[in-house]
This record gives sequence, C-alpha cells and structure tokens, in this order.
Amino acid sequence: MKILFSGYHNPNFLTVTEYIENAFKSRGCEIFFFDNRRFLVPDIIRKKISYLNKLDLMRINNHLISVAKSFMPDLFLEAGGYRILAQTVHKIKNLGIKTALWTIDAPRDFEPVINSASVYDYVFTGGSEAYDILKETEVNKLYFLPFACDPDVHKPQRLTKEEKRLYSCDIAFVGTVDPDLYPLRVKILEAISDFNLGIWGPGVEKISSSSPLKQKIRGSMTTPEIWTKIYSQAKIVLCIHFKDPDGKIQCHQASPRVYEAMACGAFLMVDSQKDVKSLFKDHEELVVFMDADELKKLLSYYLNRPEKRIAIAALGRKKVLEKHTYKHRIKEILKVVSQ
Repeated sequence: MKILFSGYHNPNFLTVTEYIENAFKSRGCEIFFFDNRRFLVPDIIRKKISYLNKLDLMRINNHLISVAKSFMPDLFLEAGGYRILAQTVHKIKNLGIKTALWTIDAPRDFEPVINSASVYDYVFTGGSEAYDILKETEVNKLYFLPFACDPDVHKPQRLTKEEKRLYSCDIAFVGTVDPDLYPLRVKILEAISDFNLGIWGPGVEKISSSSPLKQKIRGSMTTPEIWTKIYSQAKIVLCIHFKDPDGKIQCHQASPRVYEAMACGAFLMVDSQKDVKSLFKDHEELVVFMDADELKKLLSYYLNRPEKRIAIAALGRKKVLEKHTYKHRIKEILKVVSQ
C-alpha cells in the first residue's frame, strides 16, 4: 500500500513517528511523510495573534491536500489529530483515499480532535480515555490501539565501564520533571529521594534548589541511545504518567515508555493506569504501585530480591516482543483498512 503519514519528526531524537514509519516499511509499504507542525510563524507569535495561527494552520492543511493529490496514497494516516482540519480530511476522502486517525497524547485541549474525528473512515486511540470520549461522538469505526516498542531500537544494551559509572543507579526515572507540568510526578519522586535514585529529563533546571531531587539529577534531555543504556543498567525503572492535579483531564493510557523499558529488559514499576493493568499482569510482567507510600515499600521489597526482578523483567520483555511492537500495530491498521 501507499501510505501518506502525517506526524512530527522531533529534530533531537527518535519518537513514535519514526517507529511507525519503520513498521510500515517493514510491511513493504511505500510511505510519504508529511510534517504537520511545519509552521512558518513562530509559536510565541501564533499564541498571541490568533488570526496568524489560523492562516498558518490553513497553509499547512492546503499543503497536505496538494501532497495527497500528487502522491495519491491508498491510505492517509494522521498521528495526533490536532492540526489537520475536518474540511481537509473531507477533501482527501473525496479523492478516493481512505483516511485514518491515530490519537497519541492524553486528551488535553482535545476539542480539535473531537471536531475532526468523525470525518475519518477509521479512528484508532492510543489510550482508552480517548476511546471513551470519542465513542460518545459520531465516530463510526473506532478501535483501541495502544502504543508499542521497536525492538530494533529498544533492546538490552552493553555498557562500557565508563557508561556504567555514568548511568548506574538502583532506580532510574527518565522523563519530564518540570514541576509546573507534572507536579504530582515530582512529589512522588521527592518521596523516594532517600533511595539511590537517578533522574534524567527535560525540566530538571526548574527543580527547586531546596528540593531533595536536586542531588538526584543526572542529566537533562536524553536520546534513545542514552536512555536504553540507562534502562539496561538500572535495577528498577520507574514510569509515572501524567496526572491532572485538578482531576479534569483523564489519562488511562500506557505511555510508550512502558513498552520501551520492558523491551530493554528492564524491571518496570509503574503507577496505577487502567490500560497498563488491562495489558500486563501485575507482579508477573511488571509491578504497579498506587501511591508514594506503596512505592517506597515495593522498592525496598524488590531491591532486596534480585531473582524476582530478573524473572519479572524477562516475562515483561517476552510479552512486549510477542504482542506489543509497532509491527503488530501496523499489521492491525492494515488489516482493518483492507477489510
């Protein structure tokens, strides 16, 4: 099949976008990538002047229509759904092209996605919270399609002596720790600061000098080449999902880091997420904690039982490689749209 894939290439490191592209190519698909964030007007200006944002957004959408006419794919797949307008999807469908949306992020500012989702022929959701929202709309063909891993990238790594010195820790957390964006995440990490904890991720510069986490910071933004080594070396890897402090935004999805860490052979401890618990077996393939108090008890328990960590990590890796790779996800998309 010919696939027109709309998404975003992060210039600093590989993301879900590249993993999806590679999975399509592995199925023999011809793929054309469209950057749906190629704005001309700087973000800071677009946020202040709405009509400039609208004009730039229309320019991107018109460009997409031109690409669709030129490439004439069998399928147009949009990742996210925030910037491609409903009228654009209509015009692409009128060319005789099948259209599909795969939601990615937690449903913050979800109105643009809701407005356009019903126009697509098929809608896949990365999290069950988006599924629950969209099933109340006029979307007809709706499917839950969670994230995954890319075993070519996410795999156990061998470290040099110097790398072991740089990345060794009992407990590793890799992810955004900006206290303004993730206040509950920061509180959980502060609660376990007495452990041998290492933190890498964006926002570390915003951690207060009085915070016990200040001494736990080991680096800022990391690439997959680095964090796969961190995951391969740590005794325990933590995944703490986004939680809205006001409780207005639901997030049940299992983030990409869940699958990626497990594919690296890591022993994963993750906060209680609906999708995580529906996809994996607690205390068999990973370990789920409810709050900071339970997390501290579980950390103490498993740090003293390496044989249990090794056994759980092995079963977790086996599970993601057998059922949760992007090749599995693309196979499902192609199966659905080919029916």
